[in-house]
Amino acid sequence: MAAKNLSFRQRADQFLSEASKYKLGSLVTEQPHEKTQSLSLWASTNLQRAVEVLKELDVEALQVVENKLAEISHMHLKVSSVMASGGRVFLCGCGATGRLSLTLEYLWREQNPGDERVQAFMAGGDVALVHSIEGFEDFPEYGAKHLMQMGFTDNDLLICTTEGGETPYVIGAAEKAAEISRYKPYFLYCNPDEVLVNTVERSRRVIENPKIEKINLCVGPMALAGSTRMQASTVLQLAVGLAVLSENESTLSETMEQTKRAIGQANVEYLCDFIKKESDLYLRGENVLYQAHDYAITVFTDTTERAPTFSLMPFENELSNRTPSLSYIVLPTARDRNEAWHRLLNRSPRPLDWSGVNAMTSPSYLSSFDFGQSGIPARQRRLKDRMQVPFRIKKESGGIQLELDDIKAELPLSLGWAPLTEHLLLKTHLNIHSTLVMGRMGRYINNLMTWVYPNNGKLIDRAVRYVLYLLHDDGYDGISYEEATYQLFSELESLGEGEAVVPKAVAQLKMMV
Repeated sequence: MAAKNLSFRQRADQFLSEASKYKLGSLVTEQPHEKTQSLSLWASTNLQRAVEVLKELDVEALQVVENKLAEISHMHLKVSSVMASGGRVFLCGCGATGRLSLTLEYLWREQNPGDERVQAFMAGGDVALVHSIEGFEDFPEYGAKHLMQMGFTDNDLLICTTEGGETPYVIGAAEKAAEISRYKPYFLYCNPDEVLVNTVERSRRVIENPKIEKINLCVGPMALAGSTRMQASTVLQLAVGLAVLSENESTLSETMEQTKRAIGQANVEYLCDFIKKESDLYLRGENVLYQAHDYAITVFTDTTERAPTFSLMPFENELSNRTPSLSYIVLPTARDRNEAWHRLLNRSPRPLDWSGVNAMTSPSYLSSFDFGQSGIPARQRRLKDRMQVPFRIKKESGGIQLELDDIKAELPLSLGWAPLTEHLLLKTHLNIHSTLVMGRMGRYINNLMTWVYPNNGKLIDRAVRYVLYLLHDDGYDGISYEEATYQLFSELESLGEGEAVVPKAVAQLKMMV
């Protein structure tokens, strides 16, 4: 959101001049959950308790969707009506909600081969599936522009998802759709209306706009504070998936029920061995190669979202000369990069191609990532002598087979489950797995995302709040929000690979008191 050629003080001043837009600490999705206050401790000392508590929160979140089934059924009827009239349904999100939108388009195409009536887009374009594009979500005009570039018309319906209910990019798309379509766009979010209306002006505009349909899916605080890739994105993916993918209201209800059963009855204890193994590999200096024979977009989403959440290096491409990411992903059934992108999305990629805004949106940048078979030796060359341990995920007749080095397990599936149910089941298990792997590596404190990489306004505010929280916890009070902001931007200037800016800012501010 701030130009990189400015000094750290100028960038801090720029943020502070508009910080009121991003001070979101009062939102429920930003609060620490009372049930996971010892999460970082459990990750190291009591994994079984950790996985059970995280599963419990996922199950509780699903009840929120069931309570809103009447509204979701109405959205389903609207989707059916739009399609019957020759219109299309567009899905829009940013970050985790952008990736769930692309996942739902994938599932639509899998269910309806050759049918183009569902189109998904996310902030930064398809390449943002690989890593976030810095600052993109902070501009509502970008969301509106992207919607129009996708070819949205007055006969189309837009369904927007934003975990917090305040993402400017998504709000810009929603307001634009409300202007031009004869169908009211849908806006789904996970914070209480009264909090949003009183805290975020742009959210108030949407909530009070009679031309926008709202569905509130407030699931409370996240298992890891602010990590909306977990419970919030799960309920949003389920709600929109039920509306878009269900053939009728009967199958909608059946998919809701089977998803509740699948996630609620699944055994999560097997994850303990996988969590220990993957974290131990990283701590020994080795790397992991996820081989997604099936469910590639869901596996891809989880591995991608680790980078900004825990200050990991994102996936590298053939142009990179930096330290490779801890994990990488390939689609073993894809021969080369082009086939891999097509299999990943179930269509040809759609790069945003706004090179004047950000060069990472270009087609050439997107095509520099190779997630096919040909990417495996290239990845090994970048790793040099470092071990690359495969983590295979594959669907067999009885379930989802997981294999990491010498550990194997099966996640059972039942005959007749909807693909949406299967993907959500795997999503929740991968979320639990990756969160606790990072906990064992010390990448958060208690249940606070203290290793977050602040690459947009909301995350900068979150990082500043965590700096102040950790200082207060250690008895260092009297430091202002502004002072913490300046120190944060100062540390960002010299931040090295694998370093976290929040702990560095805290350490420096302690020395200055």
